[in-house]
Amino acid sequence: MGLVKRILAFLDDRTGLGTFIGGLAAHPVPNGGRAWWWYVFGSATLFIFIIQVTTGIALATAYIPATGDAYKSIDFITNQAPLGNLLRGIHNYGASAMVVLIGVHALQVFLFGSYKFPREVNWLSGSVLLLLTLAMAFTGQLLRWDQTAFWSIIVAASQAGRAPLIGPQLAQFLLGGDTVGGATLSRFYAFHVFFIPALIFGVIGLHLYMVLHAGVSEPPQIGRPVDPKTYRQWYHDLLKREGVPFWPDAAWRDALFGVAVIVVVVILAWVVGPPVLGKPPDPTILQADPRPDWYFLWYFAVLALLPPGVEDYVIIGGPLALGLMLFLLPLANRGERHPARRPWAIGIAIAIVLLVATLSVAGQISAWSPNFTAPALSAQVIGSSDPHLVRGAGLFHTKGCQDCHTIAGAGGQRGPDLTEVGSRRTREQLITRILNGGTNMPAYGTSMTPQDLSDLVDFLQSRQQAGSQSGR
Repeated sequence: MGLVKRILAFLDDRTGLGTFIGGLAAHPVPNGGRAWWWYVFGSATLFIFIIQVTTGIALATAYIPATGDAYKSIDFITNQAPLGNLLRGIHNYGASAMVVLIGVHALQVFLFGSYKFPREVNWLSGSVLLLLTLAMAFTGQLLRWDQTAFWSIIVAASQAGRAPLIGPQLAQFLLGGDTVGGATLSRFYAFHVFFIPALIFGVIGLHLYMVLHAGVSEPPQIGRPVDPKTYRQWYHDLLKREGVPFWPDAAWRDALFGVAVIVVVVILAWVVGPPVLGKPPDPTILQADPRPDWYFLWYFAVLALLPPGVEDYVIIGGPLALGLMLFLLPLANRGERHPARRPWAIGIAIAIVLLVATLSVAGQISAWSPNFTAPALSAQVIGSSDPHLVRGAGLFHTKGCQDCHTIAGAGGQRGPDLTEVGSRRTREQLITRILNGGTNMPAYGTSMTPQDLSDLVDFLQSRQQAGSQSGR
């Protein structure tokens, strides 16, 4: 122990790190009591970011950012590399944890009014960290380089390309050219591994400095508004009167919660494992159902549910409006901080949570997407041995009708349910719609023989309401 103390004393004498770290640990913070449990989400986000960097470095030692090798390297990491499957799982659930934690931290700061004077820059730097975290999550999805990741970036570039004025340039920036290829993968790898993490490290440094400079905000109390003219002196007096050292009085909760989050992430990675690696990317396979990871499903749902004429403007206008709200909020930097005196803040927070949750569920179900995995209709559903009806039911599946339409619960939900279509449409109406198509429905006039059309219409006409004449 004597040798260790001498070494530490030598390092402290030459570098001053020991004195610096000791000063940070001993700096006073308000005595928040049990309320400090609301303050643990920011430090837990930092803990998870360190885990992400550590596992990311380990994964990068085996990952090859080239179109011909990326998928094989992920497959090698998952199935052959020692602890590779666990590392992928930790990195995956760590990304989800980081998004959740930084989102909860932002809501907590918003509800507690901690963005008010003198901590406006704390909020601004935290908002940048929130956006950079989402950028990390977005760029990481493509690196799996499977069918879903490949088509997801195509969909994202297509949406970006429809933005007014700057759409084509934005799409080219995402793809690194006109199509998805090696430049796209290299660009996303560089952003995910180098550029964005470097920005996060820098902004974290600024954020932590501002926390030390402005002080940790005290838990809000009713009837204690923020007045920029008197707050600094009042806060200084509060620390002299009731302040406690950050370590161990306040920081032990941060450490305990952060370790608990890491344990949960590791357990999920060990028990559940990483996301299943899909098939290798193949641009010739059009029957794909690309969707983003869960933290972007809500935005995916928004764009899918909007009227076509509005979607182009929301793609750019929506993120810009959200960004402006984040960065203009500190202008309201005085007044009451307690949520009970700011019911509008509670309403906004509840609305955000409910909106994201509801839209995420809708995005997971994605009724607007064709169901390319729907099994062919069973003999029980067809309900007849008539060869024309049986063949028509087969055409309903092979021609892709079942991808978008449901019969007796089997099929997609993009189009109307056709379980009882024979009771709603005449034969002539069915023929007209099949030949000419309609909204989001292709025309089959040039891809279907007269016999195919007759058998398909016979089958659809056999779909009658219970108790009616079915003809089956």
